[in-house]
Amino acid sequence: MAGAVLALLGSTSPLRAPFTLFFLLAAPAAAIGAALRGLDPYGRALAALAGSITVNMLVAQVMLAVHRWSVRGGVAAVAVLSLLLLLPVPLRARISGKLPQK
Repeated sequence: MAGAVLALLGSTSPLRAPFTLFFLLAAPAAAIGAALRGLDPYGRALAALAGSITVNMLVAQVMLAVHRWSVRGGVAAVAVLSLLLLLPVPLRARISGKLPQK
């Protein structure tokens, strides 16, 4: 999260690049890993990492294809896609009866 904040604010901190890279890999990987709860841990980690790299590459390709590339836009797009990938997880848990209903 700190990487996204530093990138979106345009900080000149030397920690901006490593934190942003960590965010770009970890956010989609966490969302995909949460959705793949049926796999064993190593398979889930491998699929989540591969999916994370794929999400980042697709965002970059689309932004380059429409001539709208920017670091801030890329970070924002990956964050939104990660949230969209994570959205069905609590809904599926509620439907299956694992979360208490309000």
